[in-house]
Formats: sequence, C-alpha cells, structure tokens
Amino acid sequence: KLTYYTPDYETKDTDILAAFRVTPQPGVPPEEAGAAVAAESSTGTWTTVWTDGLTSLDRYKGRCYHIEPVAGEENQYIAYVAYPLDLFEEGSVTNMFTSIVGNVFGFKALRALRLEDLRIPVAYVKTFQGPPH
Repeated sequence: KLTYYTPDYETKDTDILAAFRVTPQPGVPPEEAGAAVAAESSTGTWTTVWTDGLTSLDRYKGRCYHIEPVAGEENQYIAYVAYPLDLFEEGSVTNMFTSIVGNVFGFKALRALRLEDLRIPVAYVKTFQGPPH
C-alpha cells in the first residue's frame, strides 16, 4: 500500500509544493518512486519509531499527488509532492531544504533524482523576519 502516493489529494494554499524529476530503478513503478520521495523527505522511515504512536503522521507526511512522464525522456517522470507547513520550522530556509532535499538523494528505488521546482506559500514566507532595518 502506497500511503504516500495520494492522487486524490487536493493541494492547499499553505502547502509547500515540490516538483522532482525522478528516474526509477528498473522494475520500480513511477508511483512507487514518487511515494518513496514523499516518504523519505517527510515522515517515512525504514523502521518503527516509538514516537509514531504519539502523533498523527498523516498530518505531517508529504504526499506525492501527481506524476507525469517527461516528454522525450525514457523512464523519467516529474513527481509532484505536497508538504504541510507543520512539517517545517518557521523562518528556517535551512530546515526546509534539509527536509526536502537533504535526505532523499541516496535511496534504492531511484536511479536519479533532481529537484526541478519549489513553490513556497505566502504563509511560510511570512514567518521570516527579514532584514533588521
């Protein structure tokens, strides 16, 4: 069951939206590759964690909500992933990028992965203080 692949998910204005170019390993369906990216960059882990029962993972998980083939490229897809704002520390670009791209580039479901685009919602931008003057 691919709980991180949710094609019926409707994105919210407050979601951070990422578009990843993915090349799955041979035999890995694109939906599974997209789900793996969403899981690995949010709440997914390879083992049971004792804190899993303390919170609703559904509230914090990334969701791969759409996958489309890249025109003219064999076995390449754009996987669209939505992340809830609650997953990120307010006012921290470092936290956001570490969460989204810092841990996803070395797992077995994919042959290649690249972040192509990122949409940061106004609700998150407003958490940054800006310059002191």
